[in-house]
Amino acid sequence: MPGIDTGDTAWVLICAALVMFMTPGLAFFYGGLVRAKHVLGTIMQSFIALAVVTVLWVLVGYSLAFGPDKAGLIGGLDFVGLHNVGAAPSAYAPTIPATAWMVFQMMFAIITPALIAGAFAERMKFSSYLMLIALWSIFVYAPVAHWEWGGGFLGANGLGALDFAGGAVVHANAGAAALATAIYIGKRRGYGSEHMPPHNVPFVVLGAGILWFGWFNAGSALSANAVASSAFVNTQLGAAAAVLAWITLERLLTGKVTTIGAATGAVAGLATITPAAGYVEPLAALAIGLAAGLVCFWAVSLKGRLGFDDSLDVVGVHMVGGVIGVLLTGAFASLAINAAGASASLTQVGRQAVLAGVTLAYSFLATLAILKITDVTVGLRVTEEHEEAGLDASQHGEVAYRT
Repeated sequence: MPGIDTGDTAWVLICAALVMFMTPGLAFFYGGLVRAKHVLGTIMQSFIALAVVTVLWVLVGYSLAFGPDKAGLIGGLDFVGLHNVGAAPSAYAPTIPATAWMVFQMMFAIITPALIAGAFAERMKFSSYLMLIALWSIFVYAPVAHWEWGGGFLGANGLGALDFAGGAVVHANAGAAALATAIYIGKRRGYGSEHMPPHNVPFVVLGAGILWFGWFNAGSALSANAVASSAFVNTQLGAAAAVLAWITLERLLTGKVTTIGAATGAVAGLATITPAAGYVEPLAALAIGLAAGLVCFWAVSLKGRLGFDDSLDVVGVHMVGGVIGVLLTGAFASLAINAAGASASLTQVGRQAVLAGVTLAYSFLATLAILKITDVTVGLRVTEEHEEAGLDASQHGEVAYRT
């Protein structure tokens, strides 16, 4: 078919599969960080997102995000149920079938609400979680994706803010929702008085490794070209620099270097380099990764003093990391790397700040509204007895480990 490039199509489909693999990686990462009685419930929150968001994306989410623009705010309903989405290319990706672009974007739509679950780990009802991610996918993720990537008022056709692979659309968006949820749902039973150590550190490292492997920002180039190569290199550099910065702070402040710290530093670096990956030089990627390790470490350490229980540090890693990355994209962007980007300038930093601010404000407020609706209709939090018994037994009738 004219316009279709088989190499580009293969590239995007492979990258979609890699991004899909990130969600099981997140399941292991989060699952290892919780206590043993909650591990299956936590893993299930990632696994079920693969099913729920896939169906919603095909029915309506993709159309709201990437349908014909309506006043810069939302996509039209032309693509509901994948109507008019087939083998022919779309305006967003003119060398691949529209279905390939759709499924690549689907994988980002899946992992973003799954990220939020780390903030309320060990205490939300499964039925409530299903309702939360369904409503959030439609009313938060899809509009934000449209604003930046779908022809809306923040992206190339509007303000001109840059977000290569989801620093705002995925990470800041999920992080702001995580903050709203942690505040609304309240602290875990025994938080602050009981020791709540991760039950399986090898799971944490396995999950972080899968996330690093699948974190294919290079796919957002939509072709196996020089921009994809830069994005691949920069993603690796950002993650590596963040790990080294994180464990250096750990060593200086505690005298130890922890495995969980290294894994968390890697995820922080990956989240932070994501918006910049296809726009900056390699040395800038190292600087962004270094900033990620230092600032996200500090942000995570503030959690207790700020008085909210973000169980698995979604706010400190993803919200803070996403915002840092979005801002630093404006400070380091180079047209020599990506002619479709912008040059570093104070003006571009300002555009990036608007992108970050609008995303944070909308996601936080809209999530609070969704939480209230969910709480009033099906209830949000498990009972004290069910929380004590664990999500595995109380929500799923299973246990992960038998003695």
